[in-house]
Amino acid sequence: VQFVESGGGMVQPGGSLRLSCTGSGFTFSNYDLMWVRQAPGKGPEWVGVSVTGGSTDYLDSVKGRFTISRDNAKNTLYLQMNSLKPEDTALYYCARKEDLPTILTTQTYWGQGTQVTVSS
Repeated sequence: VQFVESGGGMVQPGGSLRLSCTGSGFTFSNYDLMWVRQAPGKGPEWVGVSVTGGSTDYLDSVKGRFTISRDNAKNTLYLQMNSLKPEDTALYYCARKEDLPTILTTQTYWGQGTQVTVSS
């Protein structure tokens, strides 16, 4: 299993970014996929999930600002982030939902992540 995240950068508060994540080594369309972030000095934080049936769910603090989508034909997961705040600053990773316990307990990721920095 491998993920390649991209699209991060530095933006001012209120700005937007769109992250992408391409997965390989597994059947992408068969899995619930999620975004997880980790800020400096803090543990992993679940951001949101895309369920195979098409639904999504989000961390309360990003609801209404972040949107997850996926293109199974391209094996790609997206995270549209609007109205960004300084507290959104973190390294963002994508992963399979079933791997969340491993991520939370060992901080093991299957990609390099993409850095999002929100600062004026």
